[in-house]
Amino acid sequence: QVQLVESGGGLVQAGGSLRLTCAASVSIFYMNNMGWYRQTPGKQRELVATITRAGETNYGESVKGRFIISGDNARNTVYLQMNSLNVDDTAVYYCNTRSPAGIDYWGKGTLVTVSS
Repeated sequence: QVQLVESGGGLVQAGGSLRLTCAASVSIFYMNNMGWYRQTPGKQRELVATITRAGETNYGESVKGRFIISGDNARNTVYLQMNSLNVDDTAVYYCNTRSPAGIDYWGKGTLVTVSS
């Protein structure tokens, strides 16, 4: 069973930065990809960023140029550096990974609140 634990969420003013961390219970090197998604009440969960084991990244349109996803294979950890935050970035952020068998695993989420 893969476990993902997010941390780093909190309250930040608009224009500020936060770094989220996702610690995995397995080697992320062997997972197809790792990613971050976010969700606000009444809306579907949306893509924030993903990174493959080859290091290829993909970002949601609303965060391109502001957020950076990175991975540390030695620590089985994925990070999301969030810069120039705005109130629309307020959400619960979830860590995700997909196994080679195509199974998705999710963390419990960490809340990010951006105040104006």
